Amino acid sequence: MAPPGRRRHNLSPAAVFLGLVFLFSSTASAASAVLGIDLGTEYLKAALVKPGIPLEIVLTKDSKRKETSAVAFKPLKSGPLPAGEFPERFYGSDAVALAARFPGDVYPNLKQLLGVSSEGDNVHVYKSRYPALQVEGLEDRKTVALRSGVFAAEEKPFSVEELLAMELKNVRDNARALAGGDVSEVVFTVPPFYTVEERRALEVSARLAGLNVLNVVSDGLAVGINYAMSRTFPVVNEGGKPEINLVYDMGAGSASATVIKFQGRSVKDVGRYNKTVQEVQVIGAGWDKTLGGDALNALIIEDMISSFVELPGAKSASITADKVKAHGRTAAKLWKESERVRQVLSANTETSSFFESFFEDVDFRYKISRSKLEELATDYASRVEGPITRALQVAGLELSDIDAVIVHGGATRTPFIQARLEALVGKSKIKANVNSDEAAVFGAAFKAAGLSPSFRVKEIRDADTQGYTHGIQYMFNLKERDQKIFSPSTKIGATKDLPFQMMGEFEFTIYQATPGPNGEVVKQPTLHFASGNLTRAVTELIDKESCDRDSFNNYVQVRLSPITGEPEVTSAWVTCETEVKTGIVDGVKNFFGMGDKKDQEPLKDGESASESASSSKSSSKSSSKKSSKSKSSKTSSGSSSSTSGAADASASDAVPKKKTVRSAITYTIKQQGYEKHPRKEFKRMQDRLTAFDDSDKARRNREEILNALEAFTYKSRDYLEDESFISASTDAVRSTLEEKLSAASDWIYAEGQDADYKTLKSKLTELEDIVKPILKRKTDSVERPGAIKNFEANLADVKTAIDLVKAQINDQKVALSKSAEAASKASASSTESPSSSASADSLDDLEEDPHASASESSAATEPTEVPIIYTEEDLTFVQGTYENASKWLEEKQVAQKKLTESDDPAASVKDINAEGEKLSNAVIQIMMKKARIYNAPKPKKPITKKPKKNKKPKKGDKGSAQEKLEEAFEKAGVKKDNVKFANFDHPEEILDQDGKLKTKLDLPDSASEEEINEAIKKLMDTMQTKKADEDAEKEKDVHDEL
Repeated sequence: MAPPGRRRHNLSPAAVFLGLVFLFSSTASAASAVLGIDLGTEYLKAALVKPGIPLEIVLTKDSKRKETSAVAFKPLKSGPLPAGEFPERFYGSDAVALAARFPGDVYPNLKQLLGVSSEGDNVHVYKSRYPALQVEGLEDRKTVALRSGVFAAEEKPFSVEELLAMELKNVRDNARALAGGDVSEVVFTVPPFYTVEERRALEVSARLAGLNVLNVVSDGLAVGINYAMSRTFPVVNEGGKPEINLVYDMGAGSASATVIKFQGRSVKDVGRYNKTVQEVQVIGAGWDKTLGGDALNALIIEDMISSFVELPGAKSASITADKVKAHGRTAAKLWKESERVRQVLSANTETSSFFESFFEDVDFRYKISRSKLEELATDYASRVEGPITRALQVAGLELSDIDAVIVHGGATRTPFIQARLEALVGKSKIKANVNSDEAAVFGAAFKAAGLSPSFRVKEIRDADTQGYTHGIQYMFNLKERDQKIFSPSTKIGATKDLPFQMMGEFEFTIYQATPGPNGEVVKQPTLHFASGNLTRAVTELIDKESCDRDSFNNYVQVRLSPITGEPEVTSAWVTCETEVKTGIVDGVKNFFGMGDKKDQEPLKDGESASESASSSKSSSKSSSKKSSKSKSSKTSSGSSSSTSGAADASASDAVPKKKTVRSAITYTIKQQGYEKHPRKEFKRMQDRLTAFDDSDKARRNREEILNALEAFTYKSRDYLEDESFISASTDAVRSTLEEKLSAASDWIYAEGQDADYKTLKSKLTELEDIVKPILKRKTDSVERPGAIKNFEANLADVKTAIDLVKAQINDQKVALSKSAEAASKASASSTESPSSSASADSLDDLEEDPHASASESSAATEPTEVPIIYTEEDLTFVQGTYENASKWLEEKQVAQKKLTESDDPAASVKDINAEGEKLSNAVIQIMMKKARIYNAPKPKKPITKKPKKNKKPKKGDKGSAQEKLEEAFEKAGVKKDNVKFANFDHPEEILDQDGKLKTKLDLPDSASEEEINEAIKKLMDTMQTKKADEDAEKEKDVHDEL
């Protein structure tokens, strides 16, 4: 037996792909595509799910499977742009390539700035790595913005959300190209340590990019979902043991460990059936926010700078490490090269780099070995196990409880990281069959498909955690109260009712507890709640419902948002208790001991209504026997019973009944920390992004028309040397064209580089107006003979149609003449025929006469109606069409002979084909008229049959036995047209409509009809009994379910 969680079958990649195609079968033909995006620090990866495209990676414009997380503005030589104009944007590797030239306008690794304070540690680290960038805080907000020197000073800086939205829009455009339609729904992956502020900022970026966020999942859970897509796990409610795995993810910016429980569960399905679903549950997570590939790159950069400043040339120029770090271009070169060096050292033991004029015209050659890098990263290596330890603590497990470790992220391929993990958990536990680059993005896309109503996927029920403690702070009895409402291990989507005992308006603040820079707990407010109508609601409940003042309670329901991970308020209400008022009818019922519906005891578990009735009947019989013994006993018993009932009624009246009354509370909420953007500000950002997009589109259109103009000038020069082009044009036209081409070429490389779209389009149109007519004449001269040949063939078809119409009209005339003659003869014979004899036996007509003569049958034949297919108008129409077309062709051919090749033709190929189309339509019209008449349904004549004499069934009569068989099966609930005898020589075999054996009759050899009928009757009784048993079983099942 295969170990739990492992593949039960060794499937080929093709089989897995076909399985996924079936897995993602769409439930609607018009289903829209969904997107999964792995939001990494260094790279963005996206996967698309669309009907017909199961889990396809969205390629970049240069056909790469991942996009570098960067956007750049290309400055103009003329300086800052005026208001309303926008520069050219670059994304991914194209943007990074500009960093060495324009380091102040390339914005990489924006993920670490999302939702953080402009004074936070992340921002200080970012500034040190990218010194040329102008990082500042937004007005009236604590978040980060970046200013670009491409724009004028009065232009507002770009928020991190805007810049990230540009990257997401670029990804969306690539997804649209793959999907062939719009893509607007997405699921993101984020690190497990992402706070409410960071998730809110990501949602704002997605909205600015036109994306609707369906869900946000942690990186570890996304990898777990991908792991479960092609696997099944032990069913825990059938005695199976869950599989506990640890996902270790180290990317460019951070490292995290996620403990995940994989298990199967049998759950109720539609009707009486069960189904098995797979469950993926996060039970613990730990992280290190600064341990990743970027941290290792920083070590290499520090070693590079240290080596450079020790060079004699650097010392003579008084170059210090701080000067090198503060220089934007140099820092960009170092950052790019350090990334390359680290990746090379993952495969090789040493590498080197060379920088010409590295800093202040000093060349620099650098060499480093893998052992040197591992020596520099000694402190970082000891931090590898930190996330694992914290994740196990949260999950309440030991390392020995882990079945396997799944590694994900590019930095996990670093040799000393791998060695550290193997030493910690053992090499055998590390799974190497999971895609360490794309597992998370595939898991996110699968999650998006599962949330979309347009797809039906394998049912995987996942559960994520939000990673932090959430609590509330409020005032009660003049004291500030602090209460924890959600723990770090609480599942995303969980709800909780917060109880309060307030008689008047109240408010509270929800906070998120995060670790501070020095290890202290920082309670960051995320949301403020204030009630709106509690005082009025309490007053109304007291006045209208007579509620007890001491019974009031208030409740506020909160839910952990699946997108932002914050406790969001879903509803609020106040409750109180009041006495149930008894009416006149209820009083009469209570007096007679009947009570109300709530006083009537329900049946006990396992007791049926029939059991209750039988017990009641038996008790009544018993009481009647006892009452027959003594009337005095009966009287005293009745008196005692009456007294007891009165006592119970008085006791019931002594304890008043209570009911709970509920009333909704209105409230207002306000985001705190990362505050919601005002509508006006959000609209301003949207408008600026739209204007940027329009500018990019106009620039692309201009570049396309400029390229088209340039290509047209080169191609037109070749035309001037083409013999067929020369013969189709005059010397004057070619001379004019040559002059204009020469002028256009000079203009393109001068004024044309700065010309707008409209000017470029007019230049291209001017040249096309000269060349296109010549090319048309050239093409027509080649295609005209073939077009004329086709036209003449159409004329021949029309001629054939004319002959057909003439022949049909003549045939119709002959047929009409014969029909009239037949009608005249039929009328005369009906007048002369004698009436039938009254002395004839009236029963003779019931017998069929097989010897009736053919002459008698033909004498009764009625005259046939002749269909009119074509008329003289049809003949005139087709003849006119033929004559007009023949005349037109003759005239055009005569006129064409008088023209030269450089003249416009008397009739173009397009005109000839159009006239030929008219001829074809005329022929089709004539043929379709005949087809419609012949294919029309003919009226059926009523058939009068003489009744046959009743005949006695003979032995082995096929009809009689078959009828009885059908009747028997029909009574048993089987359609009569679904059964038949296999062969009447062997009537014991009964087949279904597909010819398969259905059942057999118990018959002796050479059975008579009576024996067959008896066997059918016996079979009918058996089937009816079986059907009755099945109906009873179904009724019992329905009763059990009720």
